[in-house]
Amino acid sequence: MNTIVVKIGGSMAEDRKCLEELAVDLKELAASGARVALVHGGGKDINRNLQWLGQEPRFVDGLRVTDSAAMDMVEMTLSGRVNKLLVRLLAAAGAKPCGISGVDGGLFGASPMRQDGALGQVGRVTSVKTELVEALWAGGFLPVASPVSLGPDGNSWNVNADDAAAALAGALVADRLVFISDVPGVLDQDKNRIPSLDPAGIEDLVARGVAKDGMIPKLRGCAGTVAAGVSGVVISGWSGPGSLGRILDGQSGTIIQAKP
Repeated sequence: MNTIVVKIGGSMAEDRKCLEELAVDLKELAASGARVALVHGGGKDINRNLQWLGQEPRFVDGLRVTDSAAMDMVEMTLSGRVNKLLVRLLAAAGAKPCGISGVDGGLFGASPMRQDGALGQVGRVTSVKTELVEALWAGGFLPVASPVSLGPDGNSWNVNADDAAAALAGALVADRLVFISDVPGVLDQDKNRIPSLDPAGIEDLVARGVAKDGMIPKLRGCAGTVAAGVSGVVISGWSGPGSLGRILDGQSGTIIQAKP
């Protein structure tokens, strides 16, 4: 596998020990010759910083309302604090990281998530320019990307990190897109890990009520990413040093492919 996009979220993004382990795994993967990019969110950090400024987070239909003041904090948190923490950890592990955001080089272009303006500067990725990522790889760097994107008005827009990672993987026609968070993978009705799924298997889980709530759009999004040309999308948790290798070898997590 030559091109791998990794996205981290959940408590994984809050656990310093896990992040240090991830940094070592990413460094070793890049040293093996793979083209590796890391995409991150940071919702909990954003909430803390907004509250520190006396702003209570507001949500509409589960999406964060991001006015211009909140967008400033989102950008400072994601493209600043969180991004540079990950860059420092990767550098300490011996990697050659470079922190960027979706604004840099027009990496992610966004359009409004809702046309009525109820969400403010919240968007969805509508274009991806991979030139900057490919130039960094050519220079031996490991890109670390914040999902803050370039909106239609020329300002920074808030974009979901899962969606940004999927868009990047699709544009790169990646061999693997890996989502690492709090779940060990997709579970069956008996709470056992399902090693692999195809789109038909996903719809079967939905029809039987095994996949529910937020897992439904996540799984369907994974199926869409595979349809866009990504060879496989993996949903997995973290289980200590060497986890990334086990995930890519199919020993942990659930891989979604066109055919199992």
